Amino acid sequence: MTYLDLIDEFKSLGFPTSYGSFKSAVTPPYIAINSTNNNDFMADNINYKDIEGYQVELYTAIKHPPTENLVQDKLKELGIPYSKIGPLPIESENLYQTIYEVQLI
Repeated sequence: MTYLDLIDEFKSLGFPTSYGSFKSAVTPPYIAINSTNNNDFMADNINYKDIEGYQVELYTAIKHPPTENLVQDKLKELGIPYSKIGPLPIESENLYQTIYEVQLI
């Protein structure tokens, strides 16, 4: 699976979803996906398997567990393990951010 596939999967839930940022303002809830790190499987000075780290960032106007559950259920459906941070308030934006850290192989 690629990050483009992941974007399409979250769009299928009805969330505006983009890599990085949006070209115009969107109304929450929405998802931004960002690359974080590369954790390739390596041996004998060769990268055998590409493993790319991403953050799936869910933004909501209020703390909303049902929306978080939709994201978590989609990740489980896709067989993508995740760790969750938040939801954390972003006071300057009047939003909550929930981060799901995932790796795509």
